[in-house]
Amino acid sequence: MPAFDVARPSRLRLLSDLLRGRRCRGAGLAGALLLALAGPGGLQAQPGKPASAVARPALTVALTRVESTRLAQQIDAQGSIAAWQEASVGAEVAGLRLASVRVNVGDRVRRGQLLAEFATETLQADLAQLRAQVVQAEAQLAEAAANARRARELQDSGAWSRQQIEQLLTAERSAEARLEAARAAEKAQALRLQQARVLAPDDGIVVARAATLGAVANPGQELFRLIRQGRLEWRAEVAAAELGRLRPGLPARLTLPDGQALAGTLRQVAPTVDAATRNGLVYVDLKPGSAARAGMFARGAIELGSSPALTLPQTAVVLRDGFSYVFRVGADQRVAMTKVTVGRRVGDRVEVTAGLAAGAAVVAAGSGFLADGDLVRVVTPAAAASR
Repeated sequence: MPAFDVARPSRLRLLSDLLRGRRCRGAGLAGALLLALAGPGGLQAQPGKPASAVARPALTVALTRVESTRLAQQIDAQGSIAAWQEASVGAEVAGLRLASVRVNVGDRVRRGQLLAEFATETLQADLAQLRAQVVQAEAQLAEAAANARRARELQDSGAWSRQQIEQLLTAERSAEARLEAARAAEKAQALRLQQARVLAPDDGIVVARAATLGAVANPGQELFRLIRQGRLEWRAEVAAAELGRLRPGLPARLTLPDGQALAGTLRQVAPTVDAATRNGLVYVDLKPGSAARAGMFARGAIELGSSPALTLPQTAVVLRDGFSYVFRVGADQRVAMTKVTVGRRVGDRVEVTAGLAAGAAVVAAGSGFLADGDLVRVVTPAAAASR
């Protein structure tokens, strides 16, 4: 380092005065300083010191090595969670008032469970009237059958004309038809009475309820909607190029909006591809009882198995100008920037598909602060973590 010559007090006094602003101002001060420093004997290099600065390490780093391991092969996908199937439960009778509603949204129901019930006073009165008509038709048939039986017995005697005999036989058949009609009307009315009780068509979860106590429903009006069997599925989009690698039964994992992981099983691959997005749908069955809800959006992947791979910590790879690089340390403690090709990323590891061999040592972290040829100081990972 250069040092001032203290042999001449006059120069020191002059320099002190200049610094205190006694002799000059502005540019004059700068010029005087230069003259004071540049005069004979004013500025000299100390003996025994090199003129050039000693090179110092740009960074203290730890090294990591390329490891050979097995990484999972997977196909990324994203999509919405939806009901496997929905069941719409509607009104089958008209002009009746809802007398009771037994379930609400979110309730789990069993097949055949009573969901709602209509007032049945009018239906019961009509059914009683039809039953009376059946009894009347049975009596008329009995009388007609007796007359027809006598006509058949006397048709060869000549006591009755052929026309009378035909009339009696026809009356019997008409009575039979009236009885059948009365019985059919009775069955129809009994069926309407049964339809006044709204039953669950399958096990499931109630997700919508339009039934209102006291309302008069119209035929076909939806009263409840169920998720059949409580089953949900993930309808995920996959690139068309990846569809050929998928088959039913493959495991899948997805992440819900709250970060919770969920497992599923691929059930079906759609036979068509969307012409606009060039993506195909896959249907993944989700395990019941999870935190998933119909309508949620989720990201995930379908797992294809595992394969051998060379990996590094993701912190060892730096992205520059659109390419991936790592920094190798030479024997002279200087780094060499090496271009690599990366593949799958699993956790904190990244696959290196080209550019490095197994066991190669590279800078483990801090590569973003280095340039090609920088001098570094290499320490053990434990020592680097403590700094």
